Amino acid sequence: MDHNKKVVTRFAPSPTGFLHIGGVRTALFAYLFARKNNGTFILRIEDTDKNREVEGSIEHIKKSLTWLGIDWDFGPNNPGEFVSCLQSDRLTIYKKYAEKLVAKGLAYPDPYTEEETAKFREQAEAEGRPFLFRNHRPETIEEWDGTRPLRFRVPEIKRYEWNDAVRGKLTAGEEMLDDFIILKSDGYPTYNFAHIIDDLEMGVTHVMRGEEFISSTPRFLSLYDALEIERPILVTLPPIMGPDGKKKLSKRDGAKDLLDFEKDGYLPEAMRNFLALIGWNPGTDQEIFPDKELENAFSLEKIQRSGGAFNEEKLCWMNKKYLELKDDAFKANYFEDSLPESIKSLPQYSTERLTKLAPTVFERIHNKVEIVAAAEAGEYSYAFSIPSYDTELLKWKNDDSVASALPRLEKAMTFLEQADFGSEETIKNALWDYAEVVGRGEVLWPLRAALSGLKQSPNPFSLAFILGKEETLSRIKTACDKISA
Repeated sequence: MDHNKKVVTRFAPSPTGFLHIGGVRTALFAYLFARKNNGTFILRIEDTDKNREVEGSIEHIKKSLTWLGIDWDFGPNNPGEFVSCLQSDRLTIYKKYAEKLVAKGLAYPDPYTEEETAKFREQAEAEGRPFLFRNHRPETIEEWDGTRPLRFRVPEIKRYEWNDAVRGKLTAGEEMLDDFIILKSDGYPTYNFAHIIDDLEMGVTHVMRGEEFISSTPRFLSLYDALEIERPILVTLPPIMGPDGKKKLSKRDGAKDLLDFEKDGYLPEAMRNFLALIGWNPGTDQEIFPDKELENAFSLEKIQRSGGAFNEEKLCWMNKKYLELKDDAFKANYFEDSLPESIKSLPQYSTERLTKLAPTVFERIHNKVEIVAAAEAGEYSYAFSIPSYDTELLKWKNDDSVASALPRLEKAMTFLEQADFGSEETIKNALWDYAEVVGRGEVLWPLRAALSGLKQSPNPFSLAFILGKEETLSRIKTACDKISA
């Protein structure tokens, strides 16, 4: 491979279901490398297995990548000079290369039925040896008319050696080479054949994929040789492990639909940053890579050989860090979008209070799931409805009875009547000297309880700012009336 060529990478998923984390990370690495090198990134859909294709998967793949911030230069909607980026539209191209192999005596129509091939396989298993189709090559090769599967004839049985950009020097022996189907009887190519032809036609310079393809690489290399084409640079990505780091990530422990993370309130930039650090290390202590920093920092040399764990706690932490970078308007919209209807239907619900409440919420939450859980637990209800509580809640721990809180609440109310409610700080200034003299807990505890009706809530200055002057004074008066009753 000429290392001076313009970098071209691709992501080539099959439309057989949702786009899970492992596939997304492959797309991300290919995208970052292309962008880092001012190269080209291609989205190619490998839709040749029509029996497994799931309706709507192509649009789902496109939507998932777009949400993550991965844009492609060529793809299903803009194939450019490639005619199409859907393999099902490129059948004449595969047939052209298949005919080249036939002409060179390196491809032949499969003469056996599926039942006959199955018997060969069963016999090999019974004899304790691996099944190799090349041991059953027909002595006489029939002319290929397209009605039978076409098999590639491995031209040379030898040990292959190749260099992987991550794993270094790799080798595999003759046992990995066999005659494999390149075109099925329906005219559709197999993956082993189609991806090599597409990579050639599209000028792909770097092929990134998982370690499960290492065992198949000798087959690919033999096909490169047979077609006399230049090999791309192979880049084996480390596996994404489950939270325990002991086995590959499965659907049960996180390999879920990427867009489910969007629904849960994870920001695309946080997810992108998080995925990049699974199997890639920048070589520094930096963990947050906003905007273009991730593209600028990415390199193949820093991709790790060993797998990295999918740690959702780390993802939550990272999402919180990115939420903290957002402005107040974004936080208010994010918060409102997360709230269940049970909160939005409360009698005092308003955009003004929601906007004031949002900053206190983001001190604790990591995603929308936590906002929903907190809302269902009643943590935000105080902001939009008059709280109901037992009078004993107003009693400070050092007091003999709740009656001790009454004069303090009444005095606090007189200070707040004259206060500027323009900010939490101005409200605090109105009360702080009094609280310092009488005792912070003695004043602030009953005040907080009166405003929220909760044992745990934001500080009373935040509560008063969220509620506004009129509602704050009304709730303090209600508390005083409860104590006096």
